[in-house]
Amino acid sequence: MEIASGAATGLGLLKWEWEFDTEHLGWMVDFLKGMLKPLMALAVVLMAVALSYAQRLRLEREMLYAIFRAFLQLSVVGFVLQFIFNSQNIAWIVLAYLFMVSVAGYTAGQRAKHVPHGKYIAGASILAGTAVTLFLLVLLNVFPFTPRYIIPVAGMMVGNAMTVTGVTMKRLRDDIRTQMNLVETALALGATPCQATFQQVKRALVIALSPVIDNAKTVGLISLPGAMTGLIMGGASPIEAIQLQIVVMNMLIGASTVSSIMSTYLCWPGFFTKAYQLEAKVFSSE
Repeated sequence: MEIASGAATGLGLLKWEWEFDTEHLGWMVDFLKGMLKPLMALAVVLMAVALSYAQRLRLEREMLYAIFRAFLQLSVVGFVLQFIFNSQNIAWIVLAYLFMVSVAGYTAGQRAKHVPHGKYIAGASILAGTAVTLFLLVLLNVFPFTPRYIIPVAGMMVGNAMTVTGVTMKRLRDDIRTQMNLVETALALGATPCQATFQQVKRALVIALSPVIDNAKTVGLISLPGAMTGLIMGGASPIEAIQLQIVVMNMLIGASTVSSIMSTYLCWPGFFTKAYQLEAKVFSSE
């Protein structure tokens, strides 16, 4: 009886361990099954690699590295987002948002590398523009404050604001450098830094924001945007997809405008001395 009872207990433990392993490894099986189509889509990348080799472009290694890196990054992000969605913890939403802003600020600052403290200025500008926009969207009940909505929405805004902010900062510095004599003359006549660089600021903002505005003008006519395409492919009706895409375009314009304007204000202290003169070392290099 004791032997039979021990055997039954052992079998029960083995069965429990098998069920535990199956339950916890199920996500890995589902992930591997889901990766079959992305792996099949590598055929078009191999076509591009073959064409690069045939044309002697020497981009084959870079193409393969880019695809491998994209695969790795998106896989990690997918697991992280799955964890955040399941946890339903506000702290994880904030941390994910701040991480995106930090990476975006660093990237935009790299574009405007000659701007003093460019990475911090870009990060603060992106944070201000996207945070204000997110706050208004949540306040107006456009989106609920849940990971499934906030993180994708914040990601779209941060990515767009990153590009606009980087272009604004770089263009402003380059324009002031090109027209230093004009700016210095205005300063000598008693103009403030704001007044002396008004035209340069305006030009930088117009150039940076024009692609966002042009994209809003032609959305749906030339190509279907990513958010709208994803919803339609996921089974949503085109009407629902259009409604969401309108919200997306609105928030991108709002966040980009606030971020770009904020970056110009934050750039001024680094461009001028306390005596309201241009900082020569900022504009000495190309």
